[in-house]
Amino acid sequence: MTEAKAHPPLISMRNIKKSFGSVHALQGASIDVHAGEIVALVGDNGAGKSTLVKVMAGVHGWDAGDYEFEGKPVNIKSPADANALGIQTVYQDLALCNNLDAVQNLFLGRELAGPKIFGRRIRRAECEIRAKEVMARMRLGNLSLSRPVGAMSGGQRQNIAIARSILWTPKVVILDEPTAALSHSASAQVSSLIRTLADEGLGVVVVSHDIHHFVVEATDRIEVMRLGANVASFKSEDVTGEQVVNAMVGGNEGVNLAG
Repeated sequence: MTEAKAHPPLISMRNIKKSFGSVHALQGASIDVHAGEIVALVGDNGAGKSTLVKVMAGVHGWDAGDYEFEGKPVNIKSPADANALGIQTVYQDLALCNNLDAVQNLFLGRELAGPKIFGRRIRRAECEIRAKEVMARMRLGNLSLSRPVGAMSGGQRQNIAIARSILWTPKVVILDEPTAALSHSASAQVSSLIRTLADEGLGVVVVSHDIHHFVVEATDRIEVMRLGANVASFKSEDVTGEQVVNAMVGGNEGVNLAG
């Protein structure tokens, strides 16, 4: 992890509260994300981790608490606001179009187009050049740019989605279950790509249920949530998967290890 603790966190959220009617999804959640750091956000279903990252990404507003970006208070009201700050999100469904190739998916919704007088035709050659640059930067130069994404493996599709998130030079990337349903080798490749993001100075937030492999082995810090609040924080190198799971469920460690 890059030593960046002397600087304010890229993201600092303190005592965030969020309710949906009578359901208190967040009851004082907090998280810091530093440049060059991979932070895993874990918890059982309903712990509040997905709500917290959606507040972070501008999908939901928050009812109370403080949200700072690079040391300054922000009022993020939409994903566009988050994107403008430099926060990109890759959701579990990846939002890829199977019938389009990698280049088309990388620029989906943000295509490079020519002048209106010429019908705003897509500048394919320029898109390909930028696509090759970002793929090479992410050490994905062997991925075909012209192959339909629907014909790619799960790991390759995940890599395309991550590459799309960094195409616009973000400062923070949020990844929702990036290794879900992937083989061991594909998960290892995705983990390596995520480490490359952090090595380049990005802050990375990962929501994952893959505690024993990905979370413990491929992240720098683990924030555990339960019932809408933080209950534990660990340095990944100093903790076991069993200890993380025990913090998630809030039970007796001896019982959890025996079960």
